[in-house]
Amino acid sequence: MAMQKLDLEEQEKLDALKAWWKDNARLIVLVVVAAAIAVAGTNGWRWYQRQQALEASALYDAFSKALRAADAKAIRDAGGALTERYAGTLYASMAALAAAHFHFERGEPKSAKAQLQWVLERSSSEDFRNLARLRLAALLLDERAFDEALALLEEKPLDTYAAQVAALRGDLLVAKDRPAEARTAYQLALEKASGAFRESVQMRLDALGG
Repeated sequence: MAMQKLDLEEQEKLDALKAWWKDNARLIVLVVVAAAIAVAGTNGWRWYQRQQALEASALYDAFSKALRAADAKAIRDAGGALTERYAGTLYASMAALAAAHFHFERGEPKSAKAQLQWVLERSSSEDFRNLARLRLAALLLDERAFDEALALLEEKPLDTYAAQVAALRGDLLVAKDRPAEARTAYQLALEKASGAFRESVQMRLDALGG
């Protein structure tokens, strides 16, 4: 009798399970499939990132060789491919910064500014964006675009660049004949600078009367 009762209870549980599965099977399948897709997607994205990094690295090697050979066309081709196809990699930012320096040395400020602007707008590295901002402001100083350069330096820099940004702001303010503000900027740069750069800032500050 007890065994019969047990069999009945088991049958009831089995029937209930079948009914639950019938009602929820589609949802369970969807959840399992979604989880499988998520895992596959994550693995696929990682593979894609690794592949992108490998391809960008090879292209950057070609860019570096062109840079050493001062081959303007090869620099433009390899650098352009990096910034167009691998913009999310650090290789693209490094190439743009190096290309900017190359163009500056060749007396091509417009091309240099375009490369720096690309880094400023597209680089995934805050460090590289800070460096590009500093170099672009220095170029604008050379072009006497003082207000544009000062506006560019308004954004708070990383601590690594704080001294250089403050010193450059001082140079711009001197150029605009605002010595009191320039002195304040140099004093801030002096607080944050070290080594030879600190001596350079001190000389500029001394020239304004300390």
